[in-house]
Amino acid sequence: MLLLVDGYNLLHVSGLFGPAGAPPTLEQSRLALLEFLAAKLPGPLRKKTTVVFDAAAAPPGLPSQMEHAEIMVRFAPRRQTADDLIADLISQEADPRHLTVVSSDHAIQRSARQRGAKFVDSEVWFRELKQSESASTAAAASEKPQTPPGNPFPPGYAEAEAAELRAFDDELRPRGPSSRRRKS
Repeated sequence: MLLLVDGYNLLHVSGLFGPAGAPPTLEQSRLALLEFLAAKLPGPLRKKTTVVFDAAAAPPGLPSQMEHAEIMVRFAPRRQTADDLIADLISQEADPRHLTVVSSDHAIQRSARQRGAKFVDSEVWFRELKQSESASTAAAASEKPQTPPGNPFPPGYAEAEAAELRAFDDELRPRGPSSRRRKS
């Protein structure tokens, strides 16, 4: 696991509450958050991400864990909070130096720090994730058209190189009377 997310904590700061119009349910809000993460996280990171939610008021039959678009989703058991489950997952991590914990909860951040894991505040992480989306969208829109397959050089490259070589060659050629050899 590379990324461990305090689900309801992130949901609270994200403002994602499911489809507009009807009053949101917890299920719709969780799904909206998971869909957002699935859309924004790169595939390899999704496979190594776990999102933890409380399940105290969960409907009967809710699984303790499930997968959503390659993201592992865990629900805290009825007698445990999501914070407790997150602390347990941090302590069970074999190499916590590679783990990033997303939560604004100071107790969770303390657990991460004690085990040597990185942590980031939910609001900061969410803002950075949204900004990286804007940056990648802007970069994709401003990309130059790709060169044709098989040609590694951009259009006009050969002509520009030829002109530069001609100019360089002209600079090296001797000019004027001082460049002529005297016969002795």
